[in-house]
Amino acid sequence: MAKKNYVLDTNVLIENPKCITALRNGQENNVYVPYTVLTELDKLKKDQRIGHVVTQAIHTILNDPELNIFPPVTSHEDKDLSPDDRILKEISDNTLENPILVTNDRILQIKTRLYEIDCEGYRDSMPFRSDSQLFTGFTDEGETPVRNSFQWENGTPVFWGDDGPKPMGYTHEVWGVKPRSVYQNLAMELMLNPDLNLVSIQSEAGYGKTFLALACALYLALEKKDNNCDKVYLVKPIWEIGAKMGFLPGDVEEKMQPYVRYVHDLAIKLHEQRPANRIFLDSGSDRLRFNQKKFEILPIAYIRGMNLENCVVIIDEMQNMSRNETRALLTRMGEGVKCICLGDTRQVDNPYLNESNNGLNWVVKKLKGYKGYGHMVLKGERSRGPITDMVLKSGL
Repeated sequence: MAKKNYVLDTNVLIENPKCITALRNGQENNVYVPYTVLTELDKLKKDQRIGHVVTQAIHTILNDPELNIFPPVTSHEDKDLSPDDRILKEISDNTLENPILVTNDRILQIKTRLYEIDCEGYRDSMPFRSDSQLFTGFTDEGETPVRNSFQWENGTPVFWGDDGPKPMGYTHEVWGVKPRSVYQNLAMELMLNPDLNLVSIQSEAGYGKTFLALACALYLALEKKDNNCDKVYLVKPIWEIGAKMGFLPGDVEEKMQPYVRYVHDLAIKLHEQRPANRIFLDSGSDRLRFNQKKFEILPIAYIRGMNLENCVVIIDEMQNMSRNETRALLTRMGEGVKCICLGDTRQVDNPYLNESNNGLNWVVKKLKGYKGYGHMVLKGERSRGPITDMVLKSGL
């Protein structure tokens, strides 16, 4: 069977940077990229919304020696053409046998008829994903496992740490909390693993990342005897959704209360499952308040200058932190610290950040594979309730 000659349009490379490998299918077909597509990628790499995906596409092209690139159009008249028309002209100018333009641009698909060029859409497109979404915490079967990642073997997840493979044939239970899915169990494995100082958890709303992190934090700070953790800090960047609330009176805890009410409610829920008297000032009071010596909630601005030691630090909504804030915060961590980073890069409220340029994504991008670091994407069929389930499944 003769090889097919596929020519890629810009939109296909952006929608799935792995399309080159898929279309080549080993050595079965040839893949070409017009020079005009490179020009368009060069312009789009500065787009804050899709810049991270464009960078992936450029990286794929750069590291593929078998990829063919059409030379640019040379005549002055051709340079005045639209990008789509230049792509068609470049295909026509090359003596390529039966070229097939792969594009999801409907207008360009129509134009190919005038040039008598075969055309196909590319159906295996991916949504724009950040590094924290693409790296799920699993390594594909047959690939060398990433340090501190999981790999499926005969239906059982296996953890690949520095001590070698460890089959996860058991289920965690801490502070009365049992995981509702295999992914929650694996996330708890990372948070409870004494060899991991830093753990990041990515998930959409409702998959229990904050509840699991609090349960593990209470266990590490109040129950586990063979570590030096004796306090829990919860750090959160403050970015309001919708109308601003304006000035709030009171001390730090009172000012933070509207933003972290859910943390207070989750802590009380855990306290009702199993008493956590030491984190409250008066555990018998009708209005429970946190004991600052054992459980402290801080805005990120208060961390500067601090030296955190022998504690569990939960960083919530980390996708709303900048790279500089993330660096400043993580470099405050001293000896005996377990740091758990939580967030969802699809829910960036900070107007100066985006899905790829945010604290959570930078942590995954830069620390993946390091000793002492692990990452997990929580997912499953059940979230916090039926309405949330419907929203997540519908893609609202």
